[in-house]
Amino acid sequence: MRTQSYILAFALGALSLGACQSHKDSKGEADSANQVKDTMRSGVSDSGKAVTPPIKVEESDAKFAVEAANGGMAEVVLGKLALEKSNNSKVKDFGNMMVTDHSKVNDELKALAKKLNITLPDSIGSDESKTRDDLAKKSGADFDKAYVQDMVDDHKKDIKAFEDAAKNCKDSDLKAFAAKTLPTLRMHLEAIDKVKRHMK
Repeated sequence: MRTQSYILAFALGALSLGACQSHKDSKGEADSANQVKDTMRSGVSDSGKAVTPPIKVEESDAKFAVEAANGGMAEVVLGKLALEKSNNSKVKDFGNMMVTDHSKVNDELKALAKKLNITLPDSIGSDESKTRDDLAKKSGADFDKAYVQDMVDDHKKDIKAFEDAAKNCKDSDLKAFAAKTLPTLRMHLEAIDKVKRHMK
C-alpha cells in the first residue's frame, strides 16, 4: 500500500514538473537573465570568484534584441507550419520566404547578441506558442486566412519596433542591425498584403 502511495506521489510530482516546463516562457527568462547581467558592476563577485560578465548594452537595447529574436523564431516556426498545412501556393511561397529570410536574420542577431553578451530566448514565447497551436488546429482556407492575417499584423508591429530601434538603440551595432533588417520586413509586409488581396 505504501509503495503505491510513493508511486502515485512520484507520478503526480512528475506531471506537475512537466506542466511547469510546458508553461516556460523563454522570452521572459531571457529578459530576466539580461536584467541580472545589467545589475552587475563587474565580472568579479565579492568573494573574488569570476561570475558571468555584465551585459554590454542598455536594458532597452537588450529588450529589443530579445523581442526581435522571439519574433524571428516565431516567423520561422509559423512559416514551416504554412508549408505543412496550406494548399495555397502563394501562402506556401510566403511561408518558405519566412523560413529562409528570418533564419538568416536570426543567425545575424545571435552573433551580435553573443558579442554584446545579451541572452536571447532559445524557443518562442508563450504568446507565439499559443498562436502556433491555434493555427495548427485549422486547415484549408481557414488556416490560410488566419495565417495571412497574423503575418500582416505581425509585420506591421515588427516594422514599428525596428523603426524605433533604428532611431533609439544606444548600441551602434544593434541600431545598424535594425536599420539593415527594415527593408526585408517592409518587403515581407508588401508581399503578404498582396497575398491577402488575392485571397478575397
